[in-house]
Amino acid sequence: MPNKADVKAWKAQLVAQAEQQILKLTDSDQFKKYLNTLAKFHRYSARNIDLIYAQNPQATQVAGFKQWQKALNRTVNRGAKAIRIAAPIIKKLTPAKQKHLDTTDERAIVGYRYLPVFDVAQTSGESVLSAKDFVKENLSDHQNVTSLYNAFKDYLNQQIDLKAGEVPLATLNGAKGYFQPSINEIVIGGDESDNALKLKTLYHEYAHSQLHGLKSAFKDRPRAYQETQSEAVAYVAMQNIGVGTSNYSLGYVATWAKDKAVIHSALSEIQQVSNKVIELSDGLTKQLGLQEAPKEPEHDLKKLSAHDLNKSYQGLQQQVQQATNPQQKSELKNKLNDVHQKISKRTQKQLQAFAEQNPEIKHPESELDQSLKR
Repeated sequence: MPNKADVKAWKAQLVAQAEQQILKLTDSDQFKKYLNTLAKFHRYSARNIDLIYAQNPQATQVAGFKQWQKALNRTVNRGAKAIRIAAPIIKKLTPAKQKHLDTTDERAIVGYRYLPVFDVAQTSGESVLSAKDFVKENLSDHQNVTSLYNAFKDYLNQQIDLKAGEVPLATLNGAKGYFQPSINEIVIGGDESDNALKLKTLYHEYAHSQLHGLKSAFKDRPRAYQETQSEAVAYVAMQNIGVGTSNYSLGYVATWAKDKAVIHSALSEIQQVSNKVIELSDGLTKQLGLQEAPKEPEHDLKKLSAHDLNKSYQGLQQQVQQATNPQQKSELKNKLNDVHQKISKRTQKQLQAFAEQNPEIKHPESELDQSLKR
């Protein structure tokens, strides 16, 4: 049984290892990996994002051993190595302790314990879907990306102290957009043909407005520092909705990532604004109906050709075999049965029509018919 000193040393080692991984974010690729973790776990504290990234940069969804079993019908694979995250220890404060801490709060965090969690890749069982799976698929449609862009722009224009407008790209001297701190206005190239890039630019400029406006505590950051932060927020926001764009300008990281105090401050600022953007985007995608499972197009089986019916039947058979979720499997089986019945009815009608058109062709007598005649 480890003593208190051993536990304390182990906790310190966990934090130190995370710190070392963060200090390695000196190039664009490493920085992207960290931002991917931030996009996946934005509801976690900065401490836990650092811990998850340091222990398993590929992690996408973590939960405790029992939670995987009871809530998600999955089991942790034998030999899987746990990821440790920090959970606060909250205790009730005595009057004396409240006075000592100069607080009226009845409870306070008095420390942290490090709990084991496991990534979904370390488990087996029923498939796990989240709203992000549906949002990603829905936003693959051009019109839906445009809808989210317009909804986010409209939201910004409803704010008292911030506006967002559009101008022709030709007037921007090669830029896609900009933020004007003096009047607190975001301007986007309205005739940009790539709607994903247009949305990403809006996220980028919004980050500037939150981090580098006239009233911001960070407005005096060096230009390269500001651009990297805003681009990082845009990257996280786009990763969150599952829509990728190329050529992120994250190469300036090396200018500040070697200073421990600076990088922690920078990442904390990025996380704060990223969380805000993600919450806004999630709310808007929900309002737009994009957080619903994409419905398969309703096919009128009567209008489908025999070839398309057979193709649909074969496709559904394959989906039934691959499905692991019982409810999904049941729904697919019902669809398969509908197509099977349609094929059967259509075939019977075709045979009946053929028989009526060719009365000279007699049906073969069954063995039962022949035995009755004897």
